[in-house]
Amino acid sequence: QVQLVESGGGSVQPGGSLRLSCAASGSIGNIVARGWYRQAPGKQRELVAVIMSGLSTVYADSVKGRFTISRGNAQNTVNLQMNGLEPEDTAVYYCNLRTTRFGYWGQGTQVTVSS
Repeated sequence: QVQLVESGGGSVQPGGSLRLSCAASGSIGNIVARGWYRQAPGKQRELVAVIMSGLSTVYADSVKGRFTISRGNAQNTVNLQMNGLEPEDTAVYYCNLRTTRFGYWGQGTQVTVSS
């Protein structure tokens, strides 16, 4: 059984930084994409960033230049470095790992940006 565990969320003041990490346990197979999504209260879940197996990346316009997605050293890991955080970034952040057959989600980690 595959489980994704996120870590690194928390509360920070505007302009601050956080680093999210996600690690998968279990046999997940060949990962074609690693991504981070977020869902703010009353809003739909949205893509934040994704890194493909060939290392190309896609970012939401709202986070370009502030967030950086990267693969971890271990095969089944992905990180999200978030700098210049804004109150609008407040949300639950979810890790997603996708193979050619399945997509796996973490349980989410809360990020709160407030003064």
